[in-house]
Formats: sequence, structure tokens, C-alpha cells
Amino acid sequence: MRHKSGKKKLNIKPDHKRSLMRNQAILLIEEGHITSTRARIKELQRFVERVVTVARKGNDFNTRRRVKALLPYKEQAVVKLIKEIAPNYIERPGGYTRVIPMGKRTSDTATIARLEWV
Repeated sequence: MRHKSGKKKLNIKPDHKRSLMRNQAILLIEEGHITSTRARIKELQRFVERVVTVARKGNDFNTRRRVKALLPYKEQAVVKLIKEIAPNYIERPGGYTRVIPMGKRTSDTATIARLEWV
């Protein structure tokens, strides 16, 4: 039973899901927005909110180490997150991203959404 879990499986294995979240978070950091299915966007939003909360503490060694553990694939994304994106949200208690519904995909009628920074 999955009572009170709050997480979506996304029909993929945990290792694949972790890689997917990391890659999509890096894309969000680099591009400023990402478009995907609503379920993936909601899970990505949870992941990105945690990463930004860690990154807002500053540009010290421990913060960089913790963010690198969450986003190990691209050093440039870690630097951009800590130096450019996170300082905008120091006074904000949460809610760093917004989800914009984009309608249905024509091929399989999946609900599409867009995630962007507030």
C-alpha cells in the first residue's frame, strides 16, 4: 500500500526517475522553463523546490556540496543556480516555481503543463 506517500511513480524505476528529475531540473535551470506532462511537472516542482531551498543558503562549500549531490551532472547548472537564481528567493519562504496548464497533447491526450520560475 502507498498510503500517505505523496510521490508519483511515473511508471518508471526509481533510478530512472532520479535521473529524469535531475536532468529536467538542470534543463529548467539553464532554460528558465520546461514543458512536459502534468505528472512529471508536479514531481519536478517538488524536487526543484528542495534544491532551491538548499541553494539559497549562500555560496559556501557545504551548500555547493549539497547542491552537487542533488545535481551531479553539470557544474555550470550548479553555479548558475547558486549565483543567479537562488539569491532572488532569499526572502521568499517557498513557492519558487509556477505550473501553467497547456491543455492536452493531440497524439495521446496527455495533460501538458509548463514549469517556470516565479
